[in-house]
Amino acid sequence: MLGEAQRAWILAALALALGTVVYREWPATSAPAPATSNRGEAATSPARSAPSQAVPTGPAAPDVHLAALAGNRVTPVRQERNLFRFKTKAAPPAPLPPPQMASPAPVRTGPPGPAAPPPISLKFIGVLDTGEQKPKIAILSDSAGHVFYGTEGGPAIEGRYRILKVGAESIEMSYLDGRGRTTLRLSGS
Repeated sequence: MLGEAQRAWILAALALALGTVVYREWPATSAPAPATSNRGEAATSPARSAPSQAVPTGPAAPDVHLAALAGNRVTPVRQERNLFRFKTKAAPPAPLPPPQMASPAPVRTGPPGPAAPPPISLKFIGVLDTGEQKPKIAILSDSAGHVFYGTEGGPAIEGRYRILKVGAESIEMSYLDGRGRTTLRLSGS
């Protein structure tokens, strides 16, 4: 019996021989070699000189006159290009009159009006509908998370705001003195 090492060497040699045979017998996948463009070699080649095979001839090389390229050329005359040559040339536009300076608007002098109140910092978060004959209750919150309830024309909220109108998705509010009237939309938070 053969040893384990000898079996491995024999298998490696067989695999190498099989690989070599497959490599040599495998069909070539490259394209056939193109015909040569050298006419002198084709004419002297014994395989191509047989009368039964015709020598393929390509298009003739162009005849280039290099001396004519170095000669003097006619320079084109610069002309005005007119795409609309059937129409008459339009007259230039009349110059614009110089702009006149407008007198500045009169500045109102006098004491400044009352300062606008700061915006209402509450959020409208919901409506509580208690029935047909009872007013809707608006639910509001401030930035600290405190919750306030109020009705149209009801008591003051936070001691400084009054609810003027409660709708399904918005309310109208103002300060107690009527200034700063604003509409708050339902925010839901």
